[in-house]
Amino acid sequence: QVRLVESGGGLVQAGGSLRLSCAASGRAFSSYIMGWFRQAPGQDRDFVAGLHWSGGTTRYADAVKGRFTISRDNAKNMVYLQMDSLKPEDTAVYYCAADARRYITYVPTVGYDYWGQGTQVTVSS
Repeated sequence: QVRLVESGGGLVQAGGSLRLSCAASGRAFSSYIMGWFRQAPGQDRDFVAGLHWSGGTTRYADAVKGRFTISRDNAKNMVYLQMDSLKPEDTAVYYCAADARRYITYVPTVGYDYWGQGTQVTVSS
């Protein structure tokens, strides 16, 4: 069981940056694939970025490639999402998620087991 708590959301102007943080509690954090998702009003929750538990593989949605960076600190049970060059269309509630499937060698975009409560990111034009 993993409990996830996001922080770092807020209001930023277009072109600005934010760093989201996700604190994980529970055992074996280092064995989880970690991901970030987002949900804009009236839309589905979409995959944004993911990082394999091995640390060797990342995956990004096309809309954020080159602007967002996911990272993790296993010693602190933390995962981060650095968001640069933000656009109004990045406005959404951002969720941290954990996937317990150790046997997969890729970063999935669906099927995550645990979710945080979300943090609001608003980008003004």
